[in-house]
Amino acid sequence: MISTLLVANRGEIACRIFRTCRALGIATVAVYSDADADALHVRQADTAVRLPGAAPSDTYLRGDLVVRAALAAGADAVHPGYGFLSENAAFAQAVQDAGLVWVGPPVKAIEMMASKTRAKELMAAAGVPLLAPVDTETAGADDLPLLLKAAAGGGGRGMRIVRRLADLPGELTAASAEAAAAFGDGEVFAEPYVERGRHVEVQVMADEHGGVWALGIRDCSLQRRHQKVIEEAPAPGLDDALRTRLHEAAVAAARAVGYRGAGTVEFLLGAEGQPYFLEMNTRLQVEHPVTEAVFGLDLVALQLRVAEGEPLPTTAPPEPHGHAVEARLYAEDPARDWQPQTGALLTLEVPDAPGLRLDTGYTGGDTIGVHYDPMLAKVIAHAPTRDEALRLLARALEGARIHGPVTNRELLVRSLRHPDFRAARLDTGFYDRHLADLTAPPNEAEPRLAALAAALADAATRQHGRGPGTAPVPARFGAWRNISSQPQVKRYRAEPDGTGHEAAYRTGRTGPVPETGERVVAARPGHVTLEVGPVTRHFAVTLHRDKAYVDTATGSYTFTALPRFTDPTERTEPGSLLAPMPGTVVRVADGLGAGTAVEAGQPLIWLEAMKMEHRILAPASGTLTALHAAPGLQVDVGTLLAVVTEPTDAAAEPADPEENA
Repeated sequence: MISTLLVANRGEIACRIFRTCRALGIATVAVYSDADADALHVRQADTAVRLPGAAPSDTYLRGDLVVRAALAAGADAVHPGYGFLSENAAFAQAVQDAGLVWVGPPVKAIEMMASKTRAKELMAAAGVPLLAPVDTETAGADDLPLLLKAAAGGGGRGMRIVRRLADLPGELTAASAEAAAAFGDGEVFAEPYVERGRHVEVQVMADEHGGVWALGIRDCSLQRRHQKVIEEAPAPGLDDALRTRLHEAAVAAARAVGYRGAGTVEFLLGAEGQPYFLEMNTRLQVEHPVTEAVFGLDLVALQLRVAEGEPLPTTAPPEPHGHAVEARLYAEDPARDWQPQTGALLTLEVPDAPGLRLDTGYTGGDTIGVHYDPMLAKVIAHAPTRDEALRLLARALEGARIHGPVTNRELLVRSLRHPDFRAARLDTGFYDRHLADLTAPPNEAEPRLAALAAALADAATRQHGRGPGTAPVPARFGAWRNISSQPQVKRYRAEPDGTGHEAAYRTGRTGPVPETGERVVAARPGHVTLEVGPVTRHFAVTLHRDKAYVDTATGSYTFTALPRFTDPTERTEPGSLLAPMPGTVVRVADGLGAGTAVEAGQPLIWLEAMKMEHRILAPASGTLTALHAAPGLQVDVGTLLAVVTEPTDAAAEPADPEENA
């Protein structure tokens, strides 16, 4: 029996595993980096052990330190979570060599499946259909497009699509560097890239007594940068014959390696529905909650049961019920190349209702740093039908209060309501086709009203300041006619699209009168009620320094209050390349230096932030006149990295020979 469990992970998955441990009466141990010293998973654990440093390579990827932490804290078992060392056979062996229980599959199974190249060879021998690997040394035009993948891990890291042979060497270098940083192994391989394929996967659970469950099929086709965004179970639109075929292939894969514990066998469905084996993830998946909801199971509890040597509770898995959908809430800006966001998370509140579940590693007041994945939370909805689950999840996200860095919340809501998604027209190119529409600014009327509410709440806050021992005084207004002041104008910039808004009102004898005709029913520091024609609208307003967060029944808005006059120090030299996020410079283009000629769109500098690489491109063709970036340089948002100067008209055009005649 396991009495004390160390989770060799952080954030959401550590908190989720701790929840099951509490229900089972198992004591918990967290490990944490210096950057995570006050993280939620540390606060929730019974005991915590520090891993000195901040970078994953110095902390969560140091198996020796994690094993030492488990022994020091008196743990008798280790759960790896997902990512980091979860599919590292050497770590699993080290845990067992230290006399600890490994809550995961056998070392041999990890070794056989950890390398995607070796796994494909094994699956081919077992008769599982797969895409033939492509030798990058001999690849030709007929092999395009190619997909480069990390051999030692998943999650989209180390993955690149190559559509031109000329790009292959550079993409191989970039993929290998990213894979090495994420998994400690830079091996990558290539396979044909299937356009508009569907990503589906079978959850398996196996014990050491020969029992293997196939727990349905999930669809994970909505992805950005090859990382899943929205997942659901059961996968819609598959006929019974295909479901049976996928279940049988997954069970065959598990039996072929003597599997034990939770694992996932992933497949790609071609345009004609032909399944191809992708990989077997020898760990718990991020999206496991949708399977738990549909089958009424706790997969972590089953992992612990199997690790203790117990058999699965029944020969066959329970019957599934209903439909479940999960959305990953990321601190990122989808409209700006999915740039990760950092900073203080002031508020994170998701409605609590039947059928809803929130898995998170953050609470209001936490800080989102630069070192780790930008996922804040997973919101899961379970309902009798797919349509009901989609509606429930979209409404929960719409009603969430998320104040702080920009998130993908609006993208998630729009995705769940998109006609193609509602009709289950799913494939991995969904965001390639629809991103522009899904990230378009909202209808102008809605943010305008939200900006007006922000201005009125700000005025009420200033009028009824919250000094020590002083409660805010409600400011209620009815209709009024006598206007006694000049218009008050408050200027805002909507985040993240940058749209400007002006809120103008006059102050009458009994309260403010908007210049745009709305009637103010109530205006308090945290709440504004407006009559807009025949409709009464409510706005919850939270002010924090120069930010105003406005939450309504149909959406949320973030504004930055603008000064009356532009600050000239905010201007930058034309052609300046500024760091779009805090991170580390990991590479600059070969031969790049002051005086180098560059082409528009040419990658010049590579930044690593939140475990992903981001390319800084030349904004125009011209000459690099300054280079301040160098590998290893730590940068903040807005740091000047380089300057590209475009040729002047005089330099770009040949002189007229008649001028000097």
